[in-house]
This record gives sequence, structure tokens and C-alpha cells, in this order.
Amino acid sequence: MSFPPRRPSRPVLRRRRRGAALPTVLALVALLIAVLVGARVLADVWWFDELGFLPTFSRKLWLQLGLFVVGGALLAAAVAVSLTVGYRSRPVYAPLSTEQAGLDRYRESLEPLRRVVVVVVSVAAGLFGGSVAMSRWETLLLWLNRTSFGTRDAQFQLDQGFYVFTLPWLTFLVSFLTAAVVLAGVAGLAAHYLYGGLRLSGGGQRTTRAARVHLAVLATLFLLLRAVGYWLDRYELLTSASGHVRGVVGPTYTDVNAVLPAKAILTIVAVVVALLFLAAAFGLSWRLPAIGTGLLVVSAVAIGGIYPWAVQKFQVTPNRASAESEYVKKNIDATREAYDLSDVEVTTYEADTTTSSGQLTQDAQTIPSVRLLDPSVVSTAFQQTQGQRGYYKFPETLDVDRYTTADGTTQDAVVAARELNLAGLSPNQRTWVNEHTIYTHGYGVVVARGNDRNANGSPSYLEANVPTSGEVDIEQPRIYFGEGTTDYSVVGGRDNEIDYPDGSAAGFATTRYDGSGGVDVGGTLEKLVYALKFGDQNILLSSSVNAQSKILYDRTPRERVEKVAPWLTMDGDAYPSVVDGRVVWILDGYTTSASYPYSAQTELGEATTDTLTTTQGSSVQALQDRTVNYVRNSVKATVDAYTGKVTLYAWDETDPVLKAWRKAFPGTVQPTSEIDASLMQHLRYPQDMFKVQREVLASYHVTDPGSFLTGQDFWDIPEDPTTGADAAKAKQPPYYLTLRMPDQDEARYSLTTTYVPSSTANNSGTQVLRGFAAVDSDAGTADGERSPDYGKIRLLELPQSTTVNGPVQIQNNIRSDTAVADQVRLLSVGGSSEVIYGNLLSLPVGGGMLYVEPIYAQSTGNNSYPQLRKVVAVFGNSIAIDDTLDGALNKVFGGDSGADAGDQGAPPTGGQGTTPTQAPTQGPTPAPTGGATSGDPQADLQAALAAAKQAITDSSAALALGDFAAYGEAQQRLSTAVDAASAAEGRLEGTPAPAPTASPSASGAPPQGGTPSGTPTP
Repeated sequence: MSFPPRRPSRPVLRRRRRGAALPTVLALVALLIAVLVGARVLADVWWFDELGFLPTFSRKLWLQLGLFVVGGALLAAAVAVSLTVGYRSRPVYAPLSTEQAGLDRYRESLEPLRRVVVVVVSVAAGLFGGSVAMSRWETLLLWLNRTSFGTRDAQFQLDQGFYVFTLPWLTFLVSFLTAAVVLAGVAGLAAHYLYGGLRLSGGGQRTTRAARVHLAVLATLFLLLRAVGYWLDRYELLTSASGHVRGVVGPTYTDVNAVLPAKAILTIVAVVVALLFLAAAFGLSWRLPAIGTGLLVVSAVAIGGIYPWAVQKFQVTPNRASAESEYVKKNIDATREAYDLSDVEVTTYEADTTTSSGQLTQDAQTIPSVRLLDPSVVSTAFQQTQGQRGYYKFPETLDVDRYTTADGTTQDAVVAARELNLAGLSPNQRTWVNEHTIYTHGYGVVVARGNDRNANGSPSYLEANVPTSGEVDIEQPRIYFGEGTTDYSVVGGRDNEIDYPDGSAAGFATTRYDGSGGVDVGGTLEKLVYALKFGDQNILLSSSVNAQSKILYDRTPRERVEKVAPWLTMDGDAYPSVVDGRVVWILDGYTTSASYPYSAQTELGEATTDTLTTTQGSSVQALQDRTVNYVRNSVKATVDAYTGKVTLYAWDETDPVLKAWRKAFPGTVQPTSEIDASLMQHLRYPQDMFKVQREVLASYHVTDPGSFLTGQDFWDIPEDPTTGADAAKAKQPPYYLTLRMPDQDEARYSLTTTYVPSSTANNSGTQVLRGFAAVDSDAGTADGERSPDYGKIRLLELPQSTTVNGPVQIQNNIRSDTAVADQVRLLSVGGSSEVIYGNLLSLPVGGGMLYVEPIYAQSTGNNSYPQLRKVVAVFGNSIAIDDTLDGALNKVFGGDSGADAGDQGAPPTGGQGTTPTQAPTQGPTPAPTGGATSGDPQADLQAALAAAKQAITDSSAALALGDFAAYGEAQQRLSTAVDAASAAEGRLEGTPAPAPTASPSASGAPPQGGTPSGTPTP
């Protein structure tokens, strides 16, 4: 009797279904990953092609893929071959022992999965090796395109390029191959032990012949690579920090006379031991290689450790100055060369601390150019007077540039681009269509005079308003690419992009993007690719994306330059300028190395961190945290704010590192001759380069080896004293100023810094001034030629016998001065206003050191902003505060200071209602109106302060309601109250009251640009 075949039970069917489903799921996941990666790669291809840098992208991509494949294949093959050899050379019968009996169950369990394990382990090693190898694409490219430095090191007489280009690649190769051999050895040991080729216990032979040959060959390779490593260590001593002299890089006496010979001996010993292992593989006793290994270890300890210690202890330490002098001198010279400090002009500056009338006569060019407008303070003033709408914004820290005014003079100016601010839209406006197709760009660059202000203390603009107007010719004011533009936009499809607010019925003008920037996104493939890239289905489905549409992304200037030139280290501050009628962002790029012989190492992140980089919301960033010992500002880059076009210009065409990169990526960097005159006028010496140089110069201004070894003359950069007692203390940033150094014939646009004694060498913690440095930052002359003095650093050293207060001490003196405190108390109006101390500027004028600090007052009400009210001047022990710099200087120097500051800091007639094109004019200050006085000056003072406080409250309330007539009336009352308070205080002290100022808003006009609330939804 036959029975039908039994049907499988449900659990079996479920297991079969799961078995078939797993590969399907894995295949789908792999396909999804491939599609997503492919979409990103294709989007990058289109992006780089649109900018004209596709060869850069493809060369980098193929090189990384090649390194990944080769490096991954090498490590995977090393592990796979070692495991396979260990398995195939296993003994037919495993030796009988308790150890092997315990391994039997592992062998039985592993056997069904052996091939899978080999594949998984090999692939894991390959992925690790591939990822490590592909990260060294820059090292390989520099080696392939290496150039000569034209100078040789003092120890081995090799070109410096060997250390910068060749040595890093050789070191990587040796370390990578060593890792491959080590992994293969570990895999071989595991395989031989598991399958009985290697035993740790039991009688008889502990290894089979096959295992001995296999492991001995691997040991030979390891020791040969170690020998090469010892030999390369000799050269790496020239680029490594010395362990014997703190802070010094390069070989010292002990390194040259003990470590270098030790490395050579260890190289020979390693080769000999390697040959002994190779001989053991072919029958020689294992005793000799074992003895040789012990000898190598003893040699490494004795020759490589004990002997150098003895030389240092008994030969160098008793005669440290004479023994190390030669090597410290090499370190000093190489460091100054590597950081472009070899031509620093050092002058001893006997700073005078006494004052006399006419003392500043020689500095008549410098004083009127002193920049009182602090770019880290006035952002709120820009926002309130020029923000126009909530969807516009300015950065927290503004930039300093130079512009030529209508009368033909060039002056320092504070500039900012009015960028798009999507966060300023109301919640009902935050739709995909609005954020990505309608609100697409900012509008205009605002330029304020650096040494002037309006009647109410607000900035005096050279260029402002919407549409833009003023003394700067801007043909294309739209900002589609900027520091605050981080999201993508789809443009060009329709004529509905918000351009700027106007007086039309709609409330705004619209435009359609017609620039050359952006990637076409009208086709189905393009829509699909970018929908996948950004994870946004609206790109694919929205009717706002049509055949004429383009997509703009990666829109910040810094990330655009970093993508097209990944071999550059970018400066942390991109600044906007108007060049040939177009708004462009200007950036500085650095070529760096960590392998320059004898040069000191610097942490870029630490060296470039100051109060500007630590300010929350600041667009200024510190450099990426990496260690270098060679840096050049080799590239100037521009990014067009309308098209996003990136242009790279070679600035230091003699830099060997830049030459290597230009060989690696031909045609990507334009020659210096391509920089036109208009752009040249706005190029400046970069802040981050100067920050690194001033950090190095703090120690390496000492050129005498004996003094350098003691470290007693080292300096520090002072803390920023204007941040307040509660703020985290960071270094004072360098400041752009137009000044005349004592040895210069005329004032020059410069970047400046000060020095105080090093805290490590100065136990008392004194903050007296020890040095002042300024670098000439005028890149070009009027005819477009590069300035011959650009980049020249002038260092003033104050002798130990001179006592001049440093910035921290000066700030303490300012805050504790009675006259300053009284004026500050008036500005605070009983606590209803905040007093802000601006940047403390240091100027070597009048034979001494002049400090200038603007003081701002800001109401605590809504929509308030800092207003420049007072200026403090300090020279020696003399401190004065006044409405203008000229007035403060005349007080300090007992009358005529000798340097007429002109209108600087003085309110121009017309108040805030004047247009940006109107130049400030001088004239008598109008007398105050109202403000009847009583016989009691103390009562008058209290009444005036109360009236001022009420006026500030009324101003804020009127501004919030949009009642500009009431706002103007309240501002008039505030001005009258401040004048009355000053008069009352003057009567209390028995001194004449300062002249009152004109009403900041006599016409009842609101802050420039108004503060309209809300924005229309198209």
C-alpha cells in the first residue's frame, strides 16, 4: 500500500520562505544604497561641471577609489592567504594532547562556516585597509607631483622637498605594509594553532615544518620593514619635536650624537635578525633567530634608550647652553622661514608716557583714520537700521574693508551683506514653495564709514538702503550665495522671487534668476536625483519646478572653495566686497605641511581662536584643528554672490607646495597676473595667517639661542579686556587699522596685535606691554600692481626698562577712572541702558602708545541697538573721554593734540534722516532746548535721569507700535534730558558742561530703513 508524499509542515515552509527572503532583502538594501550613492555622485558631477572644476572632482574620486581598491585588496589578500596557508598546511592528524582535544570541538563547529569566516574576516580587513589608504590621497598626490624647495637641510644635505613630499609617503607605505604583515601573522598564528600546526604544550615538535616556514617568512618581512622604519626614523628626527629641549623641533646634540647612530645600528641588527629568521625557515635552528630577537630588543633599550639618556644626562645637561646652541639656532631660523617670518623688521621702541601739546603732529594721517566703528558690536545697529524685513539679516561680526569716497579719499569701512534669513519668516509663511522658490536671495551690501557716525550714534553709511544707493557703484546687488545661505533654492523657473520691499500694492518687487550659476533641474532625471540627494519629494512633484528651473546648493563661500580646492586650508572669515559693480566674497587659502625640517609645530585651531571665533553666532571661525609647521597664504579666492562662480588666484607663486598642487590639478589656479585692479584694491592680509604668525613670533622673536633656551623673554597675546568679567577669557583678536608705523613715511592699511610677557616665564602675571606688531595689509597700488610692502611685518619691542600698560591694564584704568565712570553712569540712564565697550585699539603714535576705545549705549527696550556715544583716549597715565576722538585727544594732550581728527566721531548735521550719500559736515552744535534748571544741581541731575529713562521707555513702546511720530518726539526728549544731565553734573563738579548734541531724530523719522513687521506671503 502506497501513501502520498508527506507535505512539509508549516514551520518548514516558513523557514524556507525566510531563507529566500533574506537574500532578497539584502539585494534590495544594496540596490537602495547604490541608488542613493549614485544620485549623490551624479549630483556632484553636475555641480563640479557647472563650476568648471569637474577634473578636480574626477581626479580625486578615481584616486581615492584606486587607493581603496589597492589598499583593501592588499590587506584582504594578506589575511586571506595567511588563513588559507594555515589551513591547507595543517597536519593530517592533529597531535594527541589535551590542548588539541579541547580544540577539536572548535574545529568541528567552524568547518561548515570556514569559507564564510575567511571571506568575512578578509573583507573586514580589506575595508579597514581601503579606508585608511584612500584617506592618504593628498600624500600620494604631493609625492607624485613633488617639487624642489631649492634649499637643503643642515644634517643630511637633502632638499627640503624630500621631507615635505617624499618622506610622508614612504613612512605611510612602511606603516601600511607593516600592518598588512602583522595582520597576516595574527591570522597565520590563529590558523596554525587551531589546526594543530602550532602547539603551546605537549611533547615533541611544537610546530610543523609548514608552519615554521610560513611564520618565519612573515617574521622576516616584518623585521625588514622594521629596518626600513628605523632608517626613516633618522630623517623623521628633523621634523619631530625634540624630547630633550622643550619646544624645539629637529635633532639636538643628543639626537645627533646618540639617537642617529643608534637608529643606524638598529637598522643593521634588524636586517641581520630578519636573515636569521629566513634561514630558520629553511632548516636552521630557531635558536639563532630567537637570540637575534632578544639582541634586537636589548639593543633597542640600551642603544636607543639608555645611551641617549646617558649622553643627555652627563654631557649635555652640565653644558646645556653651549651644547644645544647650534641646534636651537637651526630651529629658530627654520621656524621663521617656515612661517614667513624671516624678514620681520624689528625696532626697539622707547615708548614715551608723558604728554604735551602738539605731540601728535607727526601722526596727522593716522588719527583721522582711526576706526571707531567696532565690527563685532554694530551688527545690531545694521540690523535695526538696514534690515528692512525679517527675512534679511547681517552676521554677528561684520567685516572691515576699504572704499574710496566721493572726494577721492580711501577710508576704512565696516561692511556686511544683507543676506537671506528664512528663520525671519512668520510660521504661516514657512512653506516649501516660499522657502525654496520665492525667498531665494538677499539684497545689497551695506557699507559704513569706520571713523564716523550719525547724530544719534548710529553708523554713517557710504552705501545702504533698498534699492541700494550711495557712493559705492553696485550693478548687481542680489546675494544668492552667502555665509548665511545654507539651504537649497530652486530659481529661474518663474518671475516670483522676492527681490526687495517697495511701495507697490504687493509690498515687494520680484525677479527671476538669470545668472549662469546653478544646475539645471528641469528634466525628470535631474528632479529625481535631487529629490534623492536632499530627501525632498517636492523637488520631483512641485509644479514650481519647471523646464527653466535651476537648483542652487552648497551656497556658502567657504564650502564652495573647499569643495573645488580640497587641498587648501581655508581662512575662517570670508568677507564681501564690491568689485567691478558686482558683490563677491573674498577668501584666503593656505597651503600647509607638518614636515618642514627643524620648524616648530603649531595647532592651527588653538592659534586662531580668539573672542571673535568664540562669539555665539559669529561667522568668523577658527581654522580646523590640525598640527602644522609650515604655512603660506598661497591662494586668494573669490565667489560671485550672484552666480556662485569660484575663481582661484595664485598669490604666492614661489611656494613649492602650491607648485605641487598646481601640477596635480592643472588649470584650476589662475596666475597672479589675472587679478584686476578693482579686486586688488580689496585684497587684504588674512587674519588667520597673522594669528598663526603672531603665535609663533611670541617665542621666535628671540633669535639668540641662549636667551631662547631660558624662555624668559617669551611673550603672550593678551586676553581681550573688553569682553566683560563674566565672559570666558579668550585672546584679543588682531585689528585692521590704517596707521603709520614709526619708520613709515605714510599711513598704511595694517593688521595689528600687541604682546605682554609670557605667563609661564612671568610668575607675577604682569600685563605690561612688551611688543606691538603690524603687518602691511595693502595688497595693491592704485594702478593694480601688487604692493611691494604687502605682508611686511614690523615689530616694535619695548625694552625691559620701559613700563607701558598693556590692554588689560588700560581697560582696568578706563573702568576705574572717575571721569569715565561719571559719563558711563549718564549713558546707562539709571540702569535702563546697557553700556558696551568697543574694541580697544592700540596705536604707536606720538612717540608712545595711544589707546582708543569707543563706548556704545544700548537701550534695554525691544528693537534697540548700540549707538556710539563716547570715545576714550589713553596715553601714558592720562585718560580722557569725550563725544569725539578729537575732543578726547585734546584733553589727553592738554589742548591741541596736533592731529586734527576732523569730523571723527562727531555727529553730522541733518541727523539720521540724511541719506548715505551725504557727507558729514561741520558746524556749531545747537544749544539744548528746554530743560529748565533749579538751584539744586543734584535734584536737576536726578530729574534729568528720570526723564531720560522715561524717554527711552516711550521710544521703545512707540517703535514697537510703529508710531514713528511718537518715536521721534521721545528721542527729542531723550536728547534734551541727556544734555540737562550733563549740565547738572558739570555744575556739581564745577566744570563747564559739554556741548549738547543735536537731536538724533528731530524729524521724527524712524531708524533708517524702518522696522516694519511681518512679510507678505506671495
